[in-house]
Amino acid sequence: MAKRKIIGINRELCDGCGLCTTACAEGALELDAENKAVLVREIFCDGLGACLDVCPTGALKVVEREGGAYDAGEAYRHVLKTRGPEAAGRVHGGGSGGPHRVPQGCPGSLAREIPEGPEPESEPAVSGKSRLSQWPIQLHLVSPFAPYFKGSDLLVAADCTAFALGSFHQDLLRGKKLVIACPKLDETEGYAEKLAEIIRQNGLRSLTVAIMTVPCCSGLERLVRRAVELSGEPLDVRKVVIGIDGAVVQTG
Repeated sequence: MAKRKIIGINRELCDGCGLCTTACAEGALELDAENKAVLVREIFCDGLGACLDVCPTGALKVVEREGGAYDAGEAYRHVLKTRGPEAAGRVHGGGSGGPHRVPQGCPGSLAREIPEGPEPESEPAVSGKSRLSQWPIQLHLVSPFAPYFKGSDLLVAADCTAFALGSFHQDLLRGKKLVIACPKLDETEGYAEKLAEIIRQNGLRSLTVAIMTVPCCSGLERLVRRAVELSGEPLDVRKVVIGIDGAVVQTG
């Protein structure tokens, strides 16, 4: 068995609300005889952590440990049997064409073509000027003590956001300092601590996190919020969510 990310459950914190069991599209979680959340089978857990967003007590977290690899096919068949075909169609990597169509992989990695809308008769003039005002930008590489962070407005952006949002520089980056990260592909150990140090050392004016709508991207928001907690600073987090079609679908 190899190490991988998987859901960990603190039974003492679990209050048996059951919200995680419905949030988990793969059916990996259920309540046991003591009304506590348990992992049904390791191979049903994709490790993306959608259940973390609904847990009111903080009983769930993504941990890295040895475990069986996520099996989208088995998860699909499990949900098909226990919840029916409509629910099975929402299994990550499980497909929607029935039990004999079981492509593997994360939904955020599914190949799809994004249709272009009709061209407007006259497009508003948009500056192509870069609004990037510091280097480096990758979270692994930045220093919490870099002088440009002092008193800044900080944008923590998932790697894909700048490619999806055509007006990224103008609408999100202008006037801000930037760090980028990918919660799925990066080795994120130490990320929360480094961000916490950036917050603690620099008296930030504001903090914005920009993520995509794909499930794995929500891990970056959790990481940023954890960093604020670790820093001890009373800093609000503004969230911007961008769809794969380039539309801003949520701000706040």
